[in-house]
Formats: sequence, structure tokens, C-alpha cells
Amino acid sequence: MGGPRSYIGLVRSARRGLGRALRAVTIVIRDKRIARPLRWGAALGALPVPGPIDEAVLLLVGGMLWLFYRDELREAWQQAAAPS
Repeated sequence: MGGPRSYIGLVRSARRGLGRALRAVTIVIRDKRIARPLRWGAALGALPVPGPIDEAVLLLVGGMLWLFYRDELREAWQQAAAPS
């Protein structure tokens, strides 16, 4: 079984993944090649709104981004790997 060291490694790995995802979202929201309503929807979905509304908005925006802006999402993910 894993000891404290494996737990610390897991936490660090999760922190790195979450940080990269947040950097990628920031890059996508600022990308001018993506339609403004989708960028606004992503920003709205990131707000801490109570209830399932923000999750529904994120699912809708995420699906549209995945269908129509795959290259831009891939670029944002790659850029987020190397923080400046």
C-alpha cells in the first residue's frame, strides 16, 4: 500500500493538472479566433453560480468548442503545459 509519499505525489500531480487546465481555459477565453458568445459563455460557466445552471452552460459551451474549435483547444492545452 502507498504511504505518505505516494499521497503527496498524487496531490502534486492533481495540482499540476488543475493548474494546467485553468491556464488552458484562460487561454481559450482570450483567443480571438473563438466566437465571442462562446468565450462569454465559458466565462459565465466559470462563475460560482448556485444550482446546475453554470454546469449546463459549461457542458453546452464545451461541446460546441469540442465540435468546432478542436485545433484551438489543442493549442491552448499545449501552451498551458509551459507556464510563463
